[in-house]
Amino acid sequence: MSKRQQIEDRLREAFSPRELQVVDDSESHRGHAGYPEGGESHFNVAIRAAEFKDMNRVARHRAIHAALGPKLIADIHALALDVDA
Repeated sequence: MSKRQQIEDRLREAFSPRELQVVDDSESHRGHAGYPEGGESHFNVAIRAAEFKDMNRVARHRAIHAALGPKLIADIHALALDVDA
């Protein structure tokens, strides 16, 4: 299973978002530090879920990192998050 699919599956399971978009942006980082052959290193995530309503930005990012888990987070070079309730 691709990392993009793992990210999407774990975020859907953890937050039941009304909106979720996971984009593998690795190709635009070819030749930069952290780019492995084959990509799947740089991701942009836009997520909207009611669970984030009473969380500040840091708490939202921590919740997403916790949902993805330490192994998947360690396998990703860059994760850009656009999070809202």
